[in-house]
Amino acid sequence: MKSLQVAFKETALTIDPIETATPELWEKVCDRYDNDVRRIMDVADQAGYTALYACYDENNQPVYYLVEESAALTRLRRKTFLGKLGQQMQ
Repeated sequence: MKSLQVAFKETALTIDPIETATPELWEKVCDRYDNDVRRIMDVADQAGYTALYACYDENNQPVYYLVEESAALTRLRRKTFLGKLGQQMQ
C-alpha cells in the first residue's frame, strides 16, 4: 500500500499536495509514528488514494497522509489492534 504526505486544512477540508513529498509504503509510515494513526475521511479524485489519515508525532501533532486502502490495510489494522490488546497504558 502506498501513501503520500499532504497538507490538510481542517476548517476548509482541503487537501493540498506537498511538492517535495514522495510516495512511501504505508507500513513504514505507521512504524515511524508507532502506529498512532487515525482515519480522517474518504477521498476521491486523488490519483488512486482513497482515504486521508492523520499520523501523530511525539508531540501529538498531526501529519497527514493520503493512503491507498486495500484488503492488506484491513489486515494490517486488525493485526495492530490485536497486538495492542492487553498492553498497559503508560
